[in-house]
Amino acid sequence: MADRAPESLEEKIEERLRYYEDLGIRLFYRDRTPAAATSFVPTASTVAPTPAPEENSLPKSIAKPLPPKAAAVAATPRIAPVVAPSGPSLFESVDKIKDDTLPRIREDIGDCTRCKLHKGRNKIVFGDGSPKAELVFIGEGPGADEDQQGIPFVGRAGKLLTQMIEAMGLQRRDVYIGNVVKCRPPENRAPEPDEVATCSPYLLRQIDVIRPKVIVCLGAVAAKTLLETTRGISQFRGQWLEWRGHKLMATYHPAYLLRNPNAKGEVWKDLQKVMAELGLQPPKKSKSS
Repeated sequence: MADRAPESLEEKIEERLRYYEDLGIRLFYRDRTPAAATSFVPTASTVAPTPAPEENSLPKSIAKPLPPKAAAVAATPRIAPVVAPSGPSLFESVDKIKDDTLPRIREDIGDCTRCKLHKGRNKIVFGDGSPKAELVFIGEGPGADEDQQGIPFVGRAGKLLTQMIEAMGLQRRDVYIGNVVKCRPPENRAPEPDEVATCSPYLLRQIDVIRPKVIVCLGAVAAKTLLETTRGISQFRGQWLEWRGHKLMATYHPAYLLRNPNAKGEVWKDLQKVMAELGLQPPKKSKSS
């Protein structure tokens, strides 16, 4: 009979299993990640300097050499000039609907059965927040908690996103939060191309109705979907891009930060750029804190 693992190790394993259960992940064979952090408290020590992004790190679909005059202008403002993606767009066939509204979009979605994700969902997760928000966060898709409540970002990753929003001096009610797909993919897998193609036009309509000043893509799936690129998010994370007349910033997903808390400093720098663009100031700490 094999010896049992030390009690302290068993407790750590149980804690790790509960953590993955909270994220809705049940199929895995081995855990190689450190214990997850559960708060977003950026400090000077967590913000490591990073080299300035090179132009050729942009997705191929949007990178283009800048003329000397444009290059000089790009060095001073808060946003770098970029051009729209070339080639056929996933969203080209989506026409703006006159007098469109969020309730109308939700009504058009109905009890959706347009893709296979409907077979395993509990609730459609439409979106949450202000219909007049200047800032929109776009994630990948609902997780287990979101599927049960019908609200985006309410699990562990959602709580961290809420802390990130509050660190910017905002509340959840001040922003709008949505996902690329509105039904939970099985076991939280990435949405497949046909699912994205079916569901993302409704996201585009939501963005057209809200008309935000800034869009923040949380994670690779959201960024790659909107930018229509196969480049890794690390190649353009933290850079200002332009998407259909909106300023767009891609950064890491809060779930990634739960697994890699050292990346919080990088995300905080990205959010500070967003704050500067929106004229936001972080909340002042009280003298007693």
